[in-house]
Amino acid sequence: MHPPQLQTDPAWSPPEQDVHPAYQPVEVLLDGSGSWALGRINAWWRSPDDEPWCRLRLIGSAAGPAWRRYDPERILLLPTHGT
Repeated sequence: MHPPQLQTDPAWSPPEQDVHPAYQPVEVLLDGSGSWALGRINAWWRSPDDEPWCRLRLIGSAAGPAWRRYDPERILLLPTHGT
């Protein structure tokens, strides 16, 4: 479930003191198309009900980063350095 603020304001961000910066390359399953796209997670946040959320930006997209609930079946974490 989305935090109430995110349901009404897509630009909403959690309080900065609760956000943990990150640099995590990912592959993201795009809605409806079955295609995958490269992206980056640049922050993590845990909602009051302890759900993990990530601030995600798709590479090559004109859209800015957006908060999404982390779903490991739709957002695959990629290695950040060697084996």
